[in-house]
Amino acid sequence: MMIFFRYLTLFLICTQCVVLQAQEQPKVDFLTANVDVKPNEQAKKINGTVTYAFNVLATVDSVFLDAKKMNFTTVLLNNKRVKYKVDENRITIYKKLKKGKKYNLKLTYQAQPKQTLYFVGWNKKDDKNNQIWTQGQGKYTSHWLPSFDDMNEKVIFNLTIIFNENYQVIANGKLKTTNVKDNLKEWEFRMKNPMSSYLLAFAIGKYAVNKQFSASGVPLELYYYPKDSAKVETTYKYSKAIFNFLEEEIGVAYPWQVYKQIPVRDFLYAGMENTTTTIFSDAYVVDSVAYNDTNYVNVNAHELAHQWFGDLVTEVDSKNHWLHEGFATYYAYLAEKEVLGEEHFNWKLFSTALQLDKFSQKNKGESLLNPKASSLTFYEKGAWALHALVDLVGKNAFKEGVKNYLEKHKYKNVTVSDFLSSIEAASGINLKDYKSTWLTAKDFPTSKAKNILKRSSSSIATFYKLQKELTVSNKKNSVIIDRYWDKATSTQLKKYIVEFYSKSLSKTVKKHILTSNDVTLRQTLLLNTQKLIGEDIAYFESFLMDKSYTTVENALYKLWIYNPEKRVTYLNKTKGIIGFSSKNVRQLWLALAIMTKEYNVDLKNEYLKELRGYTSEAEHFETRQLAFSYLNDLFYLDKTNLVDLIHATNHPVWQFKSFARGLVNDILEKKEYRKMFLELEPQVSKEDFKYIKSKL
Repeated sequence: MMIFFRYLTLFLICTQCVVLQAQEQPKVDFLTANVDVKPNEQAKKINGTVTYAFNVLATVDSVFLDAKKMNFTTVLLNNKRVKYKVDENRITIYKKLKKGKKYNLKLTYQAQPKQTLYFVGWNKKDDKNNQIWTQGQGKYTSHWLPSFDDMNEKVIFNLTIIFNENYQVIANGKLKTTNVKDNLKEWEFRMKNPMSSYLLAFAIGKYAVNKQFSASGVPLELYYYPKDSAKVETTYKYSKAIFNFLEEEIGVAYPWQVYKQIPVRDFLYAGMENTTTTIFSDAYVVDSVAYNDTNYVNVNAHELAHQWFGDLVTEVDSKNHWLHEGFATYYAYLAEKEVLGEEHFNWKLFSTALQLDKFSQKNKGESLLNPKASSLTFYEKGAWALHALVDLVGKNAFKEGVKNYLEKHKYKNVTVSDFLSSIEAASGINLKDYKSTWLTAKDFPTSKAKNILKRSSSSIATFYKLQKELTVSNKKNSVIIDRYWDKATSTQLKKYIVEFYSKSLSKTVKKHILTSNDVTLRQTLLLNTQKLIGEDIAYFESFLMDKSYTTVENALYKLWIYNPEKRVTYLNKTKGIIGFSSKNVRQLWLALAIMTKEYNVDLKNEYLKELRGYTSEAEHFETRQLAFSYLNDLFYLDKTNLVDLIHATNHPVWQFKSFARGLVNDILEKKEYRKMFLELEPQVSKEDFKYIKSKL
């Protein structure tokens, strides 16, 4: 019955970018944009005015901006009315524009975006969860601002936002001034250098902020919900160290005025590298126990690395997407090596090499120059390609090449050839064969990666040696493993021995893990133990108190299944544990408490009420998904839960929306649910009921 939904897989950004062509308006160069916007949280609309300054490089008779389903009330060119046309995607200005002249274009507009600008909460009683935030990855800022679905058009954006003074507003650039009038506050942000418009962003919510400075004097602003003040240290652990390391390692000073990080609810991905202003999922806001299972360290470093690789220098099109994701992934791994150690770094590369090898074995391998490649290719194969390049040319030449590449192309757009040329110049090595092997070829070069790993890590070399001996030796696997285990000093080596060969572990090795204090090894053994039997049960009982919510969740479930005589004891021992932001331990506990007949009979209805409440729109989508799963398995979905499920079929997070629609498909096979859905139609909007109606 148990479904292990701890965290949905959160992609760092969208799985692939839309293929963007070369600059769409090469005869016009947009320079600056002064933007004033006023979000309307009740109507879920935005009102705005933007004034663009641009130079004309060659005489043209029109100019356009991407603008999705917008209404315009003012269109002025150099303060004069001008002929224009609006369709669902663009506004086009018709006027002969002379070469060498500078123009100002002022637009006043209103939009009700169906994507990119998200209003979270607002219909609920608790205003602590109310938020507004943007996610413009690729080419989508034009849903809330007339702008450019073209990464090659870089503009200096100055953003002014008007909103309720009781909220905090954060946006790109340095906060210049604020002004309060009639309960409304105006926040004025200024940028110094140009960027692609997909990187424009703002977030509104109830936030406090922890302000620091990097070693080089850059202001660092770490935002958090006031209720999460005790989690700031663990959430943002190593933030300043990561910033200082990346500036030093990249060799180019942080290219912007300030750096801010803002958690938001129900974010579409793990994080987004908006210029100066990273927005990330609040699922990464963790306490000291959750930190051991999932934390913000890698995402933190990844999004910061993008401030150079993606924001400072931006791909010309998606054929060059490696220059964003491969670089951000690799530099994040280097930052993790700095703060977590070389063993962590090497075994992380070992892990991703395994994934990439399996991908190739299934004939799914992809070229890094394929604009439609998967996240695994762009991120992990991309990081490996850089690691192999360092191995080939040496650290010093690589670092010099990266520095020259960034300085030559700063605030511009780049191609893979630009980068490779810079490395060739710094190293004196022809990279033709390298490009063929690591960038152009579809299959992952496993043998080359293996050799790099063996040279870099003695513990990984030992693991490969163990694998070979287990294949060719006539001795019992457990005897061989015992010998390697006794000599091993690396926790990562031991972890992978357990993961790969759990069924071949001797009683001695198992006993060592069961009685140890190593949270990682204990969790790995638990997850790879199908049944809890005999004397091992007594040892596994201690796992209920481990500093890991993943371990506690799995231990509780398995002990409840395989030792029914002590179910009440296990429930009493874990009744106060909540778990991750998804409330994974608490929701499992509620489900088990409801199913345990002899446990707190008088409180069954209270437990069910609490579990049903977790499908509410006021909850994080991960919490809701887990609650829907348990209630469906227990056959306890009521009409309120079904209304919540109807709303979920239109949720902006596609993983959750897909889950909700799949659940609807399953339960509609039962006549009683079909009838209940029909009865609920008047309670929801036509848009929300659209998917249900298509299935009835």
